[in-house]
Amino acid sequence: MFEIMPFKKNPITKKDYFTNLIDRVFDEDFAPVAWFGASFKVDIRETDAAYLVDADLPGFNKEAINITYDNNYLTICAKREEEIKEEKKNYIRQERSVGEIKRQFYVENVDENKIEANFADGVLKVVLPKKEKVTPEKKEIQIK
Repeated sequence: MFEIMPFKKNPITKKDYFTNLIDRVFDEDFAPVAWFGASFKVDIRETDAAYLVDADLPGFNKEAINITYDNNYLTICAKREEEIKEEKKNYIRQERSVGEIKRQFYVENVDENKIEANFADGVLKVVLPKKEKVTPEKKEIQIK
């Protein structure tokens, strides 16, 4: 026979389920985002001329994705609104959902007027060109 226990003890660490859960949440990078599943994967690369952002957004339409750059913050937001028109009321499990996912990144030194974005095969690619570097002129200061 087996026993039903609400919190299984971990035989290796001798911690209960709740303690292990708390440890996992605070030991992982960006844990709240990953833990609740309300995020998407993003790669950010830097070249001499630009920052390159690749965001995985499978299952989204291009029209459902909104990208903004404001006050040095790049915001990527995607909304999914799936309508189910079936009249079946005997679902055992239904995992389709309606919701919004959003990520925000601080990226400075970007030429806002030249930002480009492309969405194909579930991958959003954003190019954030860097501003041209201006070297300050040397100015001699007279002592009075």
